[in-house]
Amino acid sequence: MIRVVAQSSGPGPLVCLDEDMSAGHDNHGSTPAAWTVVTLITIAFFIATLALVLGNWVLFWIGVAVLPLSLVVGKIMQAMGLGAKPRS
Repeated sequence: MIRVVAQSSGPGPLVCLDEDMSAGHDNHGSTPAAWTVVTLITIAFFIATLALVLGNWVLFWIGVAVLPLSLVVGKIMQAMGLGAKPRS
């Protein structure tokens, strides 16, 4: 359920609050698994972008390959208990 808390007077976004959204988690995504995935994805995009600038297609595809690997690493870390706990 989403409730309107305040509406901006300008063209800005509508501010909403969902009381149930964070009821199951108190870490707000700040877990070792989440930070590792974000770091690996950032590195992958950096590698791929650098490869495009340099015109190195092999390096580009290496950067692209790191993306799904980062998701696998995140899921493994979550299974090891380093991610957010599921709602009970």
